Amino acid sequence: MSQFDLTPPTAAQRDTLVAGLSPDERRVLLQHGTEAPFCGVFLDNKRDGVYCCRLCGLPLFRSGTKFDSGTGWPSFFAPYDEAHIRRVRDTSHGMIRVEVVCARCESHLGHVFPDGPPPTHERHCLNSVSLSFAGNHEALPDPLGRGETAA
Repeated sequence: MSQFDLTPPTAAQRDTLVAGLSPDERRVLLQHGTEAPFCGVFLDNKRDGVYCCRLCGLPLFRSGTKFDSGTGWPSFFAPYDEAHIRRVRDTSHGMIRVEVVCARCESHLGHVFPDGPPPTHERHCLNSVSLSFAGNHEALPDPLGRGETAA
């Protein structure tokens, strides 16, 4: 059970959050797009901390689970809390994949593949534009005003 409130944002909260997105963030988070490989701001981030949902601020992945997959997108072998992500069957583009979305706001994050390192053997391949980052000892983003400022 997560220590974070997973209740979805209200329609008014969602409208406010969406209004602050760039066109690229809207395309990826809301329309299930993908950013180009090897250009995301978090691809080479080596800082210790937590990667959070860009839209609602929910913690998604810890820096200690990040690895260099060579794919051009930030990759993680395990989520912050399995309850914080939702896996969705994706049959777009003539493929069968597993999409990963934020469990709270349903923003598109990327996809998960069964070719990662131990112990999970998963590769959560994410779009940097879907994420925000809070370094160790920094407050987590709390755009919904729920008081969730520490991991």
